[in-house]
Amino acid sequence: MLDSRWPLIAGASLLLAGAPALADDPERLEADLRAMFGGHGSFELGEVSGALLRRRATAEDLVFETDEGERLRLARYIVKGDYDSPDEVILEGLRLEDGLTELPLMSAERIVLGEPSRAVFPLDGDLAPEEVRIGSLAIDDIVIDMASELAEELFQGAAFREGGGRLTIARVRGESLSRDAIGMLEITEVAGTGQDLGDLGAGSFTLGSLRLEGLAGLEGAGEETLELLAIRDIDIASDRLVATLAELDLDGDFSDGIGGLSLDGIRLDLARMIELAPEQERAQLRMASKVLTDGSGELRLDATFLGDWEEEGGRSILRSNSRVTVHEALRLLIDIELPVVLPDGVSPEAVFSDADLLEAATLLGGEIHLTLADQGLFGRLATLGAAMEGVTEAQYLEQVRTQAQGFGMLFGPQVQAVLTGLVDLMAGAAEELEVGITLPAESNLETWAGDPMALPDKLSLSVETR
Repeated sequence: MLDSRWPLIAGASLLLAGAPALADDPERLEADLRAMFGGHGSFELGEVSGALLRRRATAEDLVFETDEGERLRLARYIVKGDYDSPDEVILEGLRLEDGLTELPLMSAERIVLGEPSRAVFPLDGDLAPEEVRIGSLAIDDIVIDMASELAEELFQGAAFREGGGRLTIARVRGESLSRDAIGMLEITEVAGTGQDLGDLGAGSFTLGSLRLEGLAGLEGAGEETLELLAIRDIDIASDRLVATLAELDLDGDFSDGIGGLSLDGIRLDLARMIELAPEQERAQLRMASKVLTDGSGELRLDATFLGDWEEEGGRSILRSNSRVTVHEALRLLIDIELPVVLPDGVSPEAVFSDADLLEAATLLGGEIHLTLADQGLFGRLATLGAAMEGVTEAQYLEQVRTQAQGFGMLFGPQVQAVLTGLVDLMAGAAEELEVGITLPAESNLETWAGDPMALPDKLSLSVETR
């Protein structure tokens, strides 16, 4: 009969057989860390240990000081699982500080790399692209000094050193990361303050979340593609911009036949921005704000730009639907349908990411419909125009109507109809202007660009007001 202790004995035997390999893990970790940091400055390392039952190698109290005077401190560096194919690599208590003042430049409470391709990645990045892979990423409680070189790198060269400031990020999560692609990356609860935030000037901002999916082509200049970008709850309060954005969604993957961009809940606090503007500019800005917002001082905007395509009988049909609403001002709708024959090797989805490709396509006719609806803007423009000219509104409208007729004599009755329709909106005689354009068959954009003055004669155009 088999001894009942056999499973325990067998397990212990296997553990002992693998013990020499497990014992090598701490030594390998120490050697890799010293190789990683050793050639770039001074490096100190505390205790390095291993665990047999739960395979783990741990290095504690790492201190690396660069030749430029920055100091990196790391409480623990932990490798879990097989050293050659780790389950996790964990960095705890990371702190980058100025070597002289010991002021923090960047810190992170905990960084977890799930299923990385290596236990230690070299600082110089001297690895083939296929050697750099991370299954998942989790970073908690990041704090960055906006005056540091790290901030310049994160914000693509923007220098905040004069103004200083601080950036905090509560969480970063990622999946399927490599040098050339990112499967998913999500950043949540971001807040920044500073006296010089680049184009924003002095002020602060918060971001609820930013998520991107399917980012590829990072290794090739100009070859990046993005399947999805979602941004939530941006709030900016600076001396150049006071604004909020509720939602931004970008579907950049047109392989399924549809994609586009939507922006919801854009609010610009023009009244506050005007108060922050130079005094000599305020009067003109107040005038523009009154026209756009009917005196409220808050500009509200929503916009959607969608595209879709389908293949039909050896041709591609490209469609675009755009909607822009400036609340209390105007609404613009643009619908485009273009049957085209694309050049060899050009796919319909590629056209939506690079509109220049459409220039070489053969257009098989097509329709463009534009609807402009007045929500108060055009009437206010008439009032402003009359005040600036020092005439009555009736006199001003008669002037612009005469000008519209003059342009019609130069460019034809179709252009005159559009301009007259705009005057009708200003006069309150119409609420909507609709323009329909039918494109000629067997044409292309390149020929139109060569003779833009002849466009009205080449297009079939209808104009209607309601």
